[in-house]
Amino acid sequence: MDDMEFPTPDVEIDSVTSAELKGRIDAGENVTLLDARMESDYDEWRIDGENVDSINVPYFEFLDEEIDEDVLVQIPDDRDVTVLCAKGGASEFVAGSLKEYGYDVNHLEDGMNGWARIYERVEVERYGGSGTLYQYQRPSSGCLGYFLVDGNEAAVIDPLRAFTARYLADAEELGVDLTYAIDTHVHADHISGVRNLAEEGVEGVIPEASVDRGVTYADEMTLAEDGDEFQVGDATIETVSTPGHTSGMTSYLIDDELLATGDGLFVESVARPDLEEGDDGAPEAAAQLYESLRERVLALPDDTLIGGAHYSDAAEPADDGTYTAPIGQLTEEMDALTMEEDEFVELILSDMPPRPANYEDIIPTNLGQQEADDEEAFELELGPNNCAASQESLAGD
Repeated sequence: MDDMEFPTPDVEIDSVTSAELKGRIDAGENVTLLDARMESDYDEWRIDGENVDSINVPYFEFLDEEIDEDVLVQIPDDRDVTVLCAKGGASEFVAGSLKEYGYDVNHLEDGMNGWARIYERVEVERYGGSGTLYQYQRPSSGCLGYFLVDGNEAAVIDPLRAFTARYLADAEELGVDLTYAIDTHVHADHISGVRNLAEEGVEGVIPEASVDRGVTYADEMTLAEDGDEFQVGDATIETVSTPGHTSGMTSYLIDDELLATGDGLFVESVARPDLEEGDDGAPEAAAQLYESLRERVLALPDDTLIGGAHYSDAAEPADDGTYTAPIGQLTEEMDALTMEEDEFVELILSDMPPRPANYEDIIPTNLGQQEADDEEAFELELGPNNCAASQESLAGD
């Protein structure tokens, strides 16, 4: 859409950055958004929130010299409206058209592409291990990562390629050396940053169990097997095999305090089991997931924190602003975690959302079988992650 040439508005249009918009939403301000993308794009992926009033009117409705009254009546004229699109071009044009009709409008710089570049580092305050643990949050897709700092060393778990420079900059800011870049599995929703960080001198770590999927760069990585440990200062990261979401799905227990579960378990749901072998292999993978959860995850002490690789709009952050929760709390809140195996498998398979956008290109890119430059990689991962089973069917009453 934004590749079209839109006329420059005859009136001056204020713009807001994605960071400014995120700050308003986080502060609890009531925000009205006019999303000018096509309805299909809007339905798949948009900015939501309790205090967000989001309206979808595609840009082409504003191309005529006179805007139809049926269009104008959809747009509130008693409050500020922020217009957004994919990259920022159409939104400026639409905002200009509306301003000429007397609306109080601005537009979102760089559109949803700019929104996808927000990446926040939040301290996990309940983490009681050695050093300091941070959670990275990408609100556009719900991607989460972890940054452990102790002494003069650091490790990042589930880094994103788009933020390679960010991890290095954060390490420099905190006065530490980034020692390890660790992946939990072969991701289907975003491009991993492990190889890029390895090119910068960081030791790349991938699960040994994922190599059989066809990883082409395994000889350049450290292969983590169940029980392996990695030292970061005085802190220990222990490898815990938790197959199910994928055959190589691996969790990492950080100083016996937080289990970074990748896409195995989230604070509001569990993994979907169909992204490696498709629908035919999903029942076996779901049974494997059940075994991993019961024997490897839920067997840990109830106060062990769970930190997944994603969160959804249904997730509620903890008091420290992170998407983490103790195992005991999740067991109480999520019916799926107390079911018998047959019931669990049936439930998981009954109501899965659409697969992640572009997963058929993202997976081979992460395996090293397909190449993508930085811009192509960024475009591939735009949109919702959809790596979990349906939250509605898994949560408690």
